This record gives sequence, structure tokens and C-alpha cells, in this order.
Amino acid sequence: MKLYRTRQGIFLASRQGWRLLPDTDFAALTTRDDLLDYLENLYAAVGPSGPPPLDSLLAPIANQEVWAAGVTYYRSRTARMEESQTAGGGTFYDRVYSAERPELFFKSQPYKVVAPGAAVHIRKDSKWNVPEPEFTLLLSPSGKITGYTIGNDMSSRDIEGENPLYLPQAKVYDGSCALGPCILVQKEPPGANTRIALEILRSGKPVFEDETTLQQMKREPDVLARYLFRENSFPRGCFLLTGTGIVPPDSFTLQPGDIVRITIDGIGTLENPVD
Repeated sequence: MKLYRTRQGIFLASRQGWRLLPDTDFAALTTRDDLLDYLENLYAAVGPSGPPPLDSLLAPIANQEVWAAGVTYYRSRTARMEESQTAGGGTFYDRVYSAERPELFFKSQPYKVVAPGAAVHIRKDSKWNVPEPEFTLLLSPSGKITGYTIGNDMSSRDIEGENPLYLPQAKVYDGSCALGPCILVQKEPPGANTRIALEILRSGKPVFEDETTLQQMKREPDVLARYLFRENSFPRGCFLLTGTGIVPPDSFTLQPGDIVRITIDGIGTLENPVD
């Protein structure tokens, strides 16, 4: 079952069709521990509707904070070591990849999160910018994983590579986080073979394509969630991006006008232009 937030209201989609939910508080809805059961009951009680217009999609977030995990894939570990080698920070990433405690950092306030179809941003003081496609968790206030979506963790690699302590500036700025197109809510988590694909278009033509699977992620999503909730409370719940296994080559940087297209099996495609 997929949960969509749109300008026309809250929609549910399943194999049986679409439902427009009446007078639904998205913030209250997405904090429920029993989200799947609640949505199934709502779906059964509401009559059929058509799908929402694609241009009406909003980011599937209410008032939750967005956090992120880093260096959860070997490819990410290698890229971070390379970009920070001259700054002497390369060993940090090797050590955190192998450590029991994961890297976790704050990514975005909800009002800054970019919707499907809206523009993500590259910093004007950076010359090396990439998207990071990430499997993303919806976590209830109790820390339970209740849903899954797609996240784009926009990153300025030259800023973080200059000094690892610059990570907040490389990662946290206006237009640096996109979520969507929906929240997948189901009983079992997506399997290890779930595919994550990234395509970047320039002037309508692909300039970068790659894919990976959840099997390549070193840390289990529930472990990341437990660490995030250690000594930390989220009364509105939160979203957690779980890291990237796709990193464009060092010669690549995003340009204004590019289109970033991220697809995760079972969830859909998150597409954003770049400005």
C-alpha cells in the first residue's frame, strides 16, 4: 500500500485501485505505530477514486525532522576516503564503516524538504555536487519503522572533502533534501534484492546511470533506527535516510538544468530538476 500527500488531499494506492481519504491529518497519520492496519481499515471504508495529478504531489512529510546515515555502503566509504585524502580525513571514513556505531547526522527541517518535481539545489560556493539516492525510513515516535520512501541527499563533495568537519555545510542547506513520491507501507520490509537506481539527464540525455541493491548495505535499517533513538526523542517521528551505494565518478558534477531520477523497486521514482 502506498500513501501519497498531494494538493488535492491524501491518497492511498493498492493493487485494487485508488482512494482519496476524507479530512485526514497527515501529521497525525504518519506518527501511528499501527499505520498499516489503520490504512487498511481506511481503504476498506472509502469508495474508489481516480489517481491524483502527478503535478499535485507534495513531499510525503508533515512536521518530522529528517536525519541521515553515512558510509553504510562500501562504495560510499571508498569515495569519502578518496575525496578527503589530502585533508587527512580519509581514515575517518574507513573507521566508521567498520565501527559498531554508525555515522548519523541531521539533514533537514520538514519545511525545507523538496517535493517530487520541484528543484533541488546546488551550492554556489561549491564546484563538485552530486545527488545521493537513499532508501529512507519513516519512524514513529516510538522508533518503529512504519514506512519507506526515497530520499535524495544532495551533497557538496569538495566542501566535505576539504575537511570532514564541514559536513553540515556540505549536506545541510536550502534544497539539499528531496523525499517522495510516496510512503510504502507494508507488513514486511523490502527485500535484500530491492534495486536502487540513479539516472541523471542533461539536455534530455543520460550522463550518468548506476544501480545497487539493499543487499550491499552494511548496516541493517533497524540498527540505524535504534542508534538514532538512543538518548534522542522524536515526538513527531522522523525520517532516516540510510546512506548511498551509488557515487558518480570524481569527474562528474551536477549542473543547473540536470534532471535527477531515483527509482527504488516497490516504491516508485523520485524525479527533480536541479537549480
